[in-house]
Amino acid sequence: MTRAELIVAVADKAKVDRKTAEKTVAATFETIRQALIEGDKVQVLGFGTFENRARAARKGRNPRTGEEIEIKSSKLPSFKAGKSLKEACNP
Repeated sequence: MTRAELIVAVADKAKVDRKTAEKTVAATFETIRQALIEGDKVQVLGFGTFENRARAARKGRNPRTGEEIEIKSSKLPSFKAGKSLKEACNP
């Protein structure tokens, strides 16, 4: 499902026009994005949890030259599905 298809589905389920659904979807994604940037965890009961996970620094290799390089530590956004979502996907 693309973002455009999601907007249409939200508009149909909520019985609102597509412009309102588009604003709602955009606001939801932006709110989750901003919370993750600030280091917060977003937990939606019955759906799942969005959070940042730390990735440690490590050594890697440049595939072109074979030279060993240092890869910096970083934070990656992740999603963990909630129990009810897992159960709904695996009846």
